[in-house]
Amino acid sequence: MIKERKILQDYISRNSMKYTKQREVILEVFLATEGHVSVEELHQKLSEVEPSVSLATVYRTLNLFCKAGLAQKRKFGEGQTRYEHSVDHSHHDHLICTSCGKIIEFENPMIEQLQRQVAERNDFLVKSHRLEMYGLCADCRKKSASSS
Repeated sequence: MIKERKILQDYISRNSMKYTKQREVILEVFLATEGHVSVEELHQKLSEVEPSVSLATVYRTLNLFCKAGLAQKRKFGEGQTRYEHSVDHSHHDHLICTSCGKIIEFENPMIEQLQRQVAERNDFLVKSHRLEMYGLCADCRKKSASSS
């Protein structure tokens, strides 16, 4: 939390903004939330700690966190933007269930190596990348099989 607070304070200072108590509380709750959180989900968690924080403030603050390098925006095809921590979190990819929305994070060095090889073969400098695979999780496949 100390490292993230410093990153936010530095970003806010460089951009002539104010470091507010609301931003600090949103940061604390966001960092305490693992996984991929929507604005609405984070707002719900915040309402237990700081009921005066509006949904619009949460939305603007999460965008600020993205600009500061504290969060990454993710759209997993469900029509909702989700946010995840980006400081001290290793690169990972995602499996997304199109039935229940479950998101599974995974890392695979062979996939990373293959992506580097593809870029090299095509004389392409990769700045960032995302791998998202969509399908059915084991639980949804079991439910589907048992209802057939």
